[in-house]
Amino acid sequence: MIRLHCTKKLIAKLPLDKVGHLVASKPTPIAANDEPESPLSGWHANLITLQRRQCVLFVHDATRFPVFVPCLTKPDFSELEHHFIDGFINTLLKVGVSERQLENAQHSLAAFCCDSQCNRSVQGTMNHMSQDLEHWLWYDRASVADLAPYRTSAWLADRPCTVNRGKAVIWPVKAMLALLDDAYEAS
Repeated sequence: MIRLHCTKKLIAKLPLDKVGHLVASKPTPIAANDEPESPLSGWHANLITLQRRQCVLFVHDATRFPVFVPCLTKPDFSELEHHFIDGFINTLLKVGVSERQLENAQHSLAAFCCDSQCNRSVQGTMNHMSQDLEHWLWYDRASVADLAPYRTSAWLADRPCTVNRGKAVIWPVKAMLALLDDAYEAS
């Protein structure tokens, strides 16, 4: 299972069952709550509005690796797992993941278990990334509908992020690839 910590704005939009799993319009096998957490578990997600379009920004807690999913409509929220997996795998391909790391990422993907617990440090990173997106759209006079989501996620991942009140700096791409290497070695 992948634990997904959602902001209040996002969790209000998600069709969740009693235990926090997404109720998808297309039935998929859902993991039980007693399933162990995946090495990729621990993501935060925020619903952001860019140019009156609903977008979701996912950020991994430990690595600060982002996945940007733009222009969602109401039916897309029930398929959020699919959009996340598509964005995550394709962003990894954009940043130059190795075959072994990609295989490990695919094996580590699991069903979401959503809650509303949040880490202020990760929320700060998400806010910074969303402000960078807003500025980029404004500065280039671009449309959010024209953004390439995988390229945008890779752009957000290729910059330093501060953690622990500025005491440490990590590069999301390097940290995620190291996590995938470590998870591969452990399996």
